[in-house]
Amino acid sequence: MKNKNKNTEKKNSEKKNPVSVFLKSAGHYIKTKYPFLLLLFFGYVAITALVFAKVTTSETVANFSINDFEIGQIADRTIIAEKSIPADDANPVTIIAGEKIIKKGFEITEESYAKLKKMIASPLYIDYRAFANKILYLLVIAIMYYLLFLLLPFKRVIKLQEPLLQVFFLLIVFFAASFGSKLPFCVNPYALCMIIPASLFAMIITILYGQASAVLFSFVMAFAVLGSGNWELVPFLFTLASSLASVAIVRKVERRIDLVFAGIMLALCNMVFFMLLIVIFNETFTANAKFFIGGIANGFISGILTLGFLTPLEYMLNSASVFRLMDLSDTNAALLKKMCITASGTYQHSMMVSQLAEFACREIGANPLVARVGGYYHDIGKMDQSEYFVENKQGDTEKHNDINPTLYATVIKSHVKKGVEKARQMHLPQVIIDVIAEHHGNSVIQYFYNEAKEKDPTLSPEDFAYPGVPPTSKESAVVMLADTVEAACHTLKNPSIPRLEVFITTLINAKIEAHQLDNCELTYRDITKIKEAFVQILAGFYHSRIEYPDQQDPDAQTAPNPAQAAKEKEKDKEKEKK
Repeated sequence: MKNKNKNTEKKNSEKKNPVSVFLKSAGHYIKTKYPFLLLLFFGYVAITALVFAKVTTSETVANFSINDFEIGQIADRTIIAEKSIPADDANPVTIIAGEKIIKKGFEITEESYAKLKKMIASPLYIDYRAFANKILYLLVIAIMYYLLFLLLPFKRVIKLQEPLLQVFFLLIVFFAASFGSKLPFCVNPYALCMIIPASLFAMIITILYGQASAVLFSFVMAFAVLGSGNWELVPFLFTLASSLASVAIVRKVERRIDLVFAGIMLALCNMVFFMLLIVIFNETFTANAKFFIGGIANGFISGILTLGFLTPLEYMLNSASVFRLMDLSDTNAALLKKMCITASGTYQHSMMVSQLAEFACREIGANPLVARVGGYYHDIGKMDQSEYFVENKQGDTEKHNDINPTLYATVIKSHVKKGVEKARQMHLPQVIIDVIAEHHGNSVIQYFYNEAKEKDPTLSPEDFAYPGVPPTSKESAVVMLADTVEAACHTLKNPSIPRLEVFITTLINAKIEAHQLDNCELTYRDITKIKEAFVQILAGFYHSRIEYPDQQDPDAQTAPNPAQAAKEKEKDKEKEKK
């Protein structure tokens, strides 16, 4: 009793101590989020290395060649001293930070040339203040990016591969923006806009992970570009505008060829953005004509490169992009053809489930394409033992009459596990694998449980439960409901609309009472819309047809009289003799 009291007091003291509560919460958070935290850390270290390389190369005393200038020459650029350099015995001139050493369009004097030589001759050194400023700036961006990525309602589970790809793209953009200015033709900030692949990456993220993730990434890219150089507004604004335009253009594309037209549309958008920036910053069109054309080319090439990079990225990341789902929804796929031959009843059932789920998801604002593909493949585990499932039975034979109910239930349950294994072998997207694993949840196979319990009342319902988990997404939940409704409605006699409404409501309520919809985000309003969608589709499927005037019931037709058949046969023989 004393030990119990001591443990209770210890727990109460820990609860009252805010430091221990904070440390416990922080430890739990780090334990659950450590992959994302490690990615943030290593990404920040990598971008810090790029900043260090930038500072030690571009932000040194001089970034030009003295051979490009001579006394009396008309300067073709303006060079501003970024650091102060005191006079010395070798070169007694003094340079002040911010001083214009030479000015574009003006003659280079002896003093200016001496200062250029002094800048070239000065040893390279790191401007630690510039380095620290950029590191702190990027640290703020990294923290904001991490918090927004975790806190925004993406309405899906975020896999590590998504932020990993975005960090990789961000490093490329930052490298291009930081070191692109060292190229001879990219000194002008308008020229820098041509080589930053922000639109390309925004398109890829949109197609692979959706517009919400791409919009967040577009803002992060734009602010990274702003801090990569000399805080130029032109590359920042162009990157942000072009990236957001890319997201808006490709967010609803459904065919790969549409990316070519997306590239054309983005090129036109870039043209408009360039014109606006030139007007805003009081520049001339003639001086920036080549950069203007380069910005247009950037948009078109982004669309073409997206088309090229997308397919390998889809398979490497195993993502459920719209294009990959469209490919999987092709009913001419080898697996679906095999299902049609070996398990024709399951194939027809899957087609109907797919239609129901797709229509219902469209009504509630979920992803109808995921529901369609999930409906096609949710029962692929039945193909190996198709004869054990009632929709594939032929004639009047039913295997469950000859097999123990417990053994038969084991066969029925196994189709979920086999379906997941087949899906992984086919390298299907994870969202489709989740649909296959969750389309029965952990519900009990009630028919065989009741049959077995008559023989052994001590049996547990868990022995007859499916090995999956309740649906974790709207699409998976809708496929579960469509699967239940489609299979059960075949047993309904006289399926009129009122009878369908009552029957479907009963089936869905049973799933709710069994806690199969607890882990998904379906609301009561969604469930009402799903019921209405199911009734609308099934009412059209089960509608009655008029009977043709000469139509006869095959069961009502009687076999011919044997005597009459013999007389007709004799008549035929006589005709042959004549």
